[in-house]
Amino acid sequence: MILKGNQRGGGRQMALHLLNTEQNEHAHVHEIRGFMSSDVLGALNEAYAISKGTQCKQFMYSLSLNPPKNENVPVHVFEETLERIEKKLKLVEQPRVIVFHEKEGRRHAHCVWSRIDNDEMKAINMSHDRRKLNDISKSLFLEHDWELPKGFIDKNHKNPLNYTRAEWQQAARTGQNPKAIKAILQECWAVSDSKKGLESALKESGYYLAKGDRRGFVVVDIHGEVYSLTRQINRKKKEIENRIGKADALPSVTQVKDNISGKISKLLKTYLGEQSKDHQKALKPLLKTKQAMTRQHRIDRAAQKSWQEQRWQKEELKRVSKIRKGFKGLWDKLNGKYWKTRKANEKETTQAHIRDQSEREHLINKQLIQRQNLQVRINQLQAKHEKDRQNLIRDLSHMSNMNKSKDKGRVSPERSHTKSYETPNHKDHENPDKGFEPEI
Repeated sequence: MILKGNQRGGGRQMALHLLNTEQNEHAHVHEIRGFMSSDVLGALNEAYAISKGTQCKQFMYSLSLNPPKNENVPVHVFEETLERIEKKLKLVEQPRVIVFHEKEGRRHAHCVWSRIDNDEMKAINMSHDRRKLNDISKSLFLEHDWELPKGFIDKNHKNPLNYTRAEWQQAARTGQNPKAIKAILQECWAVSDSKKGLESALKESGYYLAKGDRRGFVVVDIHGEVYSLTRQINRKKKEIENRIGKADALPSVTQVKDNISGKISKLLKTYLGEQSKDHQKALKPLLKTKQAMTRQHRIDRAAQKSWQEQRWQKEELKRVSKIRKGFKGLWDKLNGKYWKTRKANEKETTQAHIRDQSEREHLINKQLIQRQNLQVRINQLQAKHEKDRQNLIRDLSHMSNMNKSKDKGRVSPERSHTKSYETPNHKDHENPDKGFEPEI
């Protein structure tokens, strides 16, 4: 299970992210602990209000728990993992919110703690949290016999196609896949051994080298989006300089954007727009199926929740009726019957909680399998569309290079006419003080 945590402020923004059902198909509030409020927004606003009594600005610790892609991880594993994390990061009994997200047939969890110790009114120190989370994450893979990521075995073998949320948002603006962008740029770097080779490989894929604002290496795509080359290919600045030279020799981002807004770029954007419409048309039936499936899944979960609540109320009334009141109740306490009945009720309550949770898990797992099967078809179609897009860019780039080569080899009529009348002393024409002596 991959664990990523960070300190942060902004209670309202965090609450909106946790409850987001536009990017997530399902967002389920699993637990709100230690807050007076019973909703996520109220709880995190409460954490912010308490932090005002301190000088702490990043008053929350936000953690995401992402299980392996093809593993079905039950809720109790998430809960046990959070208990271990709390002990390791000294967050035991701190107020927290747990929310489960489901997207593309996968489920992951978010947990947000208040860092403020209410007794001492100071923030809990989160030193070396990444190292501690990595230790727990690695142990989880080993304990559950999950396939261990190569990055845990050797740091030099981390997945080169991992991307940040900012990179995902940047790719989403132009309808691209962030993994595909990284893969293309890394491939361009791998197949080139010089500045000219890298520029040629990038151009074929619709990217152009440029100098960033801080004299760093960046690439600009045909949509005008700017990407850090060092981040995308996971190489240090010095290594890039050794291959292609200093960034100062490259054109600025503004110059590159002006250059790619020419005739070929407009033609390319037109073709890409037409291709995108075709892709959306092909994808539309699957997206409709996905929307209908999500809608039905939400209805089924709501129906199950309503039915469980009604059953719970009936069972609770039955348990309460076993406790006698008045003189009979007093007599039951004296002879010990009251305590036996209460213990039996507590046991039944615990079993009912486990039963309800098991029923919810069974329904969710069934729905996740349905959603995963649909996602396989969506992924296959999207992969084909991405390949079509890259083929179109390469074809138009080749066409552009061929046209430029023809233009260089062609001599204009005016230039040809002037050249035929040049003499060895043609430079003398530039100096009016010198006379012109025709060649004999």
